[in-house]
Amino acid sequence: MRIVSLLPSATEIVSELGLADQLLGVTFECRWPAGIEQGRREVVIGLNTHGLDPAEIDALVRETLEKQGNLYTLQLDEFRACDPELVLTQDLCRVCALPSGDVNEAMDHLGCSANVVTLDPHTLNDVMTTILDVGAAAGVPDRAEAYVAERLRRLGALRERTINLPRRRVFVLEWLDPPFLSGHWVPDVVIAAGGEPVLSLPGERSVATDWETIVATAADVIIVAPCGFDLAGASAQAHEVAKRIPDGTGSPEIWAMDADGYLVRPGPRLVEGAEQIAALLHGIATLDPLVVARIR
Repeated sequence: MRIVSLLPSATEIVSELGLADQLLGVTFECRWPAGIEQGRREVVIGLNTHGLDPAEIDALVRETLEKQGNLYTLQLDEFRACDPELVLTQDLCRVCALPSGDVNEAMDHLGCSANVVTLDPHTLNDVMTTILDVGAAAGVPDRAEAYVAERLRRLGALRERTINLPRRRVFVLEWLDPPFLSGHWVPDVVIAAGGEPVLSLPGERSVATDWETIVATAADVIIVAPCGFDLAGASAQAHEVAKRIPDGTGSPEIWAMDADGYLVRPGPRLVEGAEQIAALLHGIATLDPLVVARIR
């Protein structure tokens, strides 16, 4: 089956299900598994935010959405050359990926009759369901069911290890300037890790807040996991957070996390993300220095 993925999390799912050899087209943000973009057509491009700070990126995003309606461009020639039979897209967030409406319009224009599967998870359980959906659409439902069962087993084991441990209060920062609290599946991941999410919106969109409100939550731990950034980018922003949060007795620990890999994208590695949060909260596993780093 000829598959085109229009979002990074779908690319990860396809790869985890052993279908990478059928994946012909990816986006400019698809970089996992390492090298997955090599030899594949780049069917979606987006904004160039290189060298911009979070406030500048936020301003550019808002301006572009106001003028154009979305941040991504489907490269029709590349898409046509893939001649896909299965297209994986989303409608969850205009800031995160190309909306499915744009895909359907392009397919009508090109006369493409591929099966379009829209992945719109809002919770951690929904993310597991998207893996099953991809497996069914790609003709490997048994493989997907086995994979999800293994993911759920690991989450169950994590809950068993943390169920009797103190629940530390965790605030996850999804953007620095302006500050955004966490939403969708992120609070579920914190709960799975044995933490208590504060100032969050489970199953709902992330929204802006302010530093006074963040300080008032009296969180035990702040995890800086800005959307669109890896650990290096998150670490740089976490140092900025440390300047804005009073330091002293009872002040929160501040951690940086590879957001794109393990927390803000609805992909299979959310399970590893939960395990790493459990490690930093409770010391029950080895911290991966490529995933998390303590700033304060």
